[in-house]
Amino acid sequence: MAAAAATPPAAAAASPPLQEFSVAEERSGHCAVVDGGCLYVWGGIRENEVYLPNDELWIYEIDSGLWSMHLMEGELPPSMSGSCGASVNGKLYIFGGYDDKGYSNRLYYVNLRTRNGTYLWKKITDFKGQPPTPRDKLACWVYKDRLIYFGGYGCRKQSELSDCFDVHDAYWGERIFWGWHNDVHVFDTTTQTWYQPKIKNGVPPQPRAAHSCTVLGNKGYVFGGRVLQKRMNDLHYLNLDTWVWSGKICTNGEKPGDRSWHTLTSVTDSKLFLFGGLSSDNVPLSDGWIYDVATNKWQQLTYLPKSIPRLWHTACLGKEGEVMVFGGSKDDLHFMDTGHCSDLLIFQTQPYSLLRLSLDCIGKNAALLENQLSWLPSRLLEEAMDKITFWAAVSHRRERKAKAAAEEQINVS
Repeated sequence: MAAAAATPPAAAAASPPLQEFSVAEERSGHCAVVDGGCLYVWGGIRENEVYLPNDELWIYEIDSGLWSMHLMEGELPPSMSGSCGASVNGKLYIFGGYDDKGYSNRLYYVNLRTRNGTYLWKKITDFKGQPPTPRDKLACWVYKDRLIYFGGYGCRKQSELSDCFDVHDAYWGERIFWGWHNDVHVFDTTTQTWYQPKIKNGVPPQPRAAHSCTVLGNKGYVFGGRVLQKRMNDLHYLNLDTWVWSGKICTNGEKPGDRSWHTLTSVTDSKLFLFGGLSSDNVPLSDGWIYDVATNKWQQLTYLPKSIPRLWHTACLGKEGEVMVFGGSKDDLHFMDTGHCSDLLIFQTQPYSLLRLSLDCIGKNAALLENQLSWLPSRLLEEAMDKITFWAAVSHRRERKAKAAAEEQINVS
């Protein structure tokens, strides 16, 4: 159920968590990233559009399968939904989102590899350049220590209107316009600089929000999303070195239906994994698809359970090639707001490593190994048994979690 053995981050080892939980609180529209051996979750909303606390960081330790919650300090972001979260060199960056005061274009970060056990938010104010206009439900690509943001729904002043913005509504009294974007903005984390790259060629995707983005090599892929009352199923990529759009990719054979609030994850050097979302008919989806770049084909995974629809969830790639889908809603949030989830779905995309299989074997045969190692000097025997006992506990938790209804493991290799 979990990834191969990895040393937990120094923060988790240096300071015990505030409290251990069986699972993180249910939510949608949150941020999640994987760094080292842990999945980190922040923000979002739960039932009745209640924002989750902005000072809570939930951590899932992949090796042990345990959740914990840590209180955060510093320049806290407001409680938000629809923010874009991404990890660069051990730092979680949060941009944009929507809160009680409206749309945001603020950028925050927190060091996930803290040595003293304190997770300290910092608002980035000493940047150079011009940030994007306020928006939520955007997505980004992480490439060469840069955060490359695309799309989203938000507001602009009349003086900021441009071809990269489809107007949805307007407040003429203050000349504020709301709508969808298809502009590209870059934040260079090494120089703390915002800039808009000059798109040199190609046809950009239509403005949209609630789409999905992922990086494969030097290409940033984008799929689906919504503009006005239309949901889409088009696939594009932007070359992140030359800034040339591919135009709509005409794939071979069948392809996923129109959707928004789904996820797209790079799982190998040539394959993307698409999961869930909300269809054009406002139906929550539980289908999964693999896009193979080499063949330019989509393949539907027809054996996935129909009982796990998700939308506005997160999907992160683990160290063993597993896609970790957390939270989201199983209801259409436009009409019903009671289906926020707290379960963790594990989609296994390739066989486990030899190290992982060996450690699982050690854990499952702890008693036999103790008898076979009884000839060792007492000190060495004690050290060996400490390690065997740990992996036995991990293996037991994995087996127990495999049977739990709250978590599904699905082979998509």
